[in-house]
Amino acid sequence: MKRKLTLAAAALAMTLASGAAGGAMAQSTDWQVARKGDLIVTGRITQVSSDADDAITTAAGAASGLNVEVGDDIMPTLGFTYFLTDHIAVEAILGATQHEIRAQGGATDVAVHETWVLPPVVTLQYRPMPEARVSPYVGAGVNYMLFFDGEDKNGFTVELEDGFGYALQAGADVALTGPWTLNLDVKKVWFDTEATINGGTLKSDVGLDPWVVSLGVGRKF
Repeated sequence: MKRKLTLAAAALAMTLASGAAGGAMAQSTDWQVARKGDLIVTGRITQVSSDADDAITTAAGAASGLNVEVGDDIMPTLGFTYFLTDHIAVEAILGATQHEIRAQGGATDVAVHETWVLPPVVTLQYRPMPEARVSPYVGAGVNYMLFFDGEDKNGFTVELEDGFGYALQAGADVALTGPWTLNLDVKKVWFDTEATINGGTLKSDVGLDPWVVSLGVGRKF
């Protein structure tokens, strides 16, 4: 959580600083506004952080005294934003992150699994001020969590169920020069997965519900 808030604060500071500088630069710098039919491709640094803390139970539902903890990760991602109108855009993000899953409780704190996650998110965005140098947006959409290349740890076996979730989004594009923009983007994704541990001896319904915080640079095409 601390890392997530630190990244978000740094990204927000950079965005506001760029926006403030934008007013002074407007008279001397050529910058382009995205309009209907345009595509912005954005390279980002993205942090995915889950606050999962769900109970691990026996197959019969009895408490084990353990909870699930899911580690954060920071990885590069790509965003593709297509403008359906001047005010409405659709965005898809592509990237994969790696997360360690631990069982914690009492004196126990042990890694049980490590997995890669492909969490594509597609959102429909509304942009109220598309011609402003600092152009905010909000969005909503769906995601699909695909777990792959899992590696079991310390004698445990863990299976995670893929599936669909939904997402809310807020962010801003700050025009830099020509077709280039600075982008800050924050998504909240709601997704639950069923973790089957040791062949079903233990289980957990895990609410991953990650924050996806990104900072990047985009180019309009």
